[in-house]
Amino acid sequence: MKKRVILALCLAVIYVFVVCGLSFCDSYPQRIVSLGPSITEQLYSLEGQDRLIGCTIYCNRPKEAASKEKIGTVIEINLEKIVSLKPDLVIATALTNSKAIKKLRGLGLKVITFASPENFAGLCNQYIELARIIGKQEQAEKLIDQVNDRVSAIRKKVGNLPKLKVFVQVGAKPLVTITERSFINDFIEFAGCINVALGATTGLYSREEVLKKNPDIILIVTMGIAGEKEKEIWERYDIIKAVQNNKIYIIDSDKVCSPSPLSFVQTLDELVDILHFKSIQAKEK
Repeated sequence: MKKRVILALCLAVIYVFVVCGLSFCDSYPQRIVSLGPSITEQLYSLEGQDRLIGCTIYCNRPKEAASKEKIGTVIEINLEKIVSLKPDLVIATALTNSKAIKKLRGLGLKVITFASPENFAGLCNQYIELARIIGKQEQAEKLIDQVNDRVSAIRKKVGNLPKLKVFVQVGAKPLVTITERSFINDFIEFAGCINVALGATTGLYSREEVLKKNPDIILIVTMGIAGEKEKEIWERYDIIKAVQNNKIYIIDSDKVCSPSPLSFVQTLDELVDILHFKSIQAKEK
């Protein structure tokens, strides 16, 4: 009799754990629509791609994201398409049309909006928050620790190299740069360089001001602007060091404008080579 009672109790305990475990897992979203390339990339890095049922036409990292249902652009989304996918969570960005977000919520869909991170730390915090939402927080924290170690190693590597002055162009008409309230500024600082636009209150800038700051390097980020044409325009100003030393580079906007923590450190590594290649080579010799 006692053995039967003990067995029954054991089975009951196992049943409770199994049921609770399933309920716990089911509490996380299983059908997610991503409205931003960085969100999509982060879901893949967190091994949450099986839950991703839709994303924008600009979600092309990793390349496997191309096979997901497309629901529009980063700004303008197809409401009917999203509703038809029956998501239990839609993750929007600061660029998503606010009226569209309101309509989605009015239709009973759960929508979370992630603000644009202002620095690398904010990018990491956002990654951990996304991981928490899908039940992958422990995995994310381990990855962030690894990324921070790599960033620290890179900063140590460039610590004694010349602090070159860099101008970053992200728009052409009007001329737009990045201020210190952007994680792109962290790319420059972590690479051991100086953003010549520090102190600017907005991203609007003038060529006259760039000439006055006389940057050692100009980085042109391809955000809907003709990079080669802009490079040709800058090359007319042979009074600045960047032109004299042939230090004008065109950078892929996908890499610097919507990174995940992991792709941030990968791009940082590439930028260090671009900005300091000769200096590092000289030091190693």
